Amino acid sequence: MPQSKRSPCPISCTLDLIGDRWTLLVIRDMMFFGKQRFEEFLESPEGISTNILANRLKLLEELGLAEKQPYSNHSRRMNYQLTEKGQSLRSVLKVITVWGLKHIDDTQIPQSNTNSRKCDNTFVN
Repeated sequence: MPQSKRSPCPISCTLDLIGDRWTLLVIRDMMFFGKQRFEEFLESPEGISTNILANRLKLLEELGLAEKQPYSNHSRRMNYQLTEKGQSLRSVLKVITVWGLKHIDDTQIPQSNTNSRKCDNTFVN
């Protein structure tokens, strides 16, 4: 989490938190594809590396956008889910999706490639 703000601009401040190339994709996977486990995030077509994924999940937790819960007796096996604050980014992701479909050739809404327990693949509706 950044120590100081570059400016009071809300766009700048938001980008400082979630504006890298991976964070919104991890949020997308939780929000629309119901991914919860580390291994599930690794299956995404963008090919995030394990160290980057671990970093982004930790960041999302520190920002209060996601929370983790153990899912077995093994202390390192966690489920990640968006908090209410994280879910509030839904409209942002939908607007980005609509813009990309309209202005970037050969884009399409991604399809889930896992057997997620809960899938909400409603990007634009």
